[in-house]
Amino acid sequence: MTFMNKTIIYTDGSSRGNPGRGGWGALVISKDKVIELGDREEMTTNNRMELTGAIKALSAVHIDQEITKSTKSIVIYSDSQYVIKGITEWIEGWQRNGWRNSQKKAVLNRDLWERLLEVTEGKKIDWKYVKGHADNHGNIRCDEIATEFADGEKVKLFSGSREKYPFTSILKNVL
Repeated sequence: MTFMNKTIIYTDGSSRGNPGRGGWGALVISKDKVIELGDREEMTTNNRMELTGAIKALSAVHIDQEITKSTKSIVIYSDSQYVIKGITEWIEGWQRNGWRNSQKKAVLNRDLWERLLEVTEGKKIDWKYVKGHADNHGNIRCDEIATEFADGEKVKLFSGSREKYPFTSILKNVL
């Protein structure tokens, strides 16, 4: 995969109990830069953390001027079918039906779905599913970040040039 005008994002969410303590992790990789993101919430669900990871990563692309200038398209890798199907298949129907699902019940996490719509607006995004806890190094790193935050651990996040990124196996997957 080439990085010509493309940004690669990996995201993951975690909760200890559902609901319970949760964390999310994201990895934003552009042509020249890598940014790791993550945080925690005391009482949340796994789906909320999965959505939050995607929202925060896309927000970072928008905020970081260096990445924004070089990005024409984004590829997001997630192990959450909920997030991917929600944003690519279900959300238009939810909106058309007044934020009701096919069972006529209120859509869960509507606040986050609306925020995800905001941060995706005007962006060319390709959403790709990756199997969680498998051999995808980007997903594995995001899972580590998310679970460490969920467990209340102090997490050291990287932000800097691709050349200095310590997890070189991740970058090999996306070159």
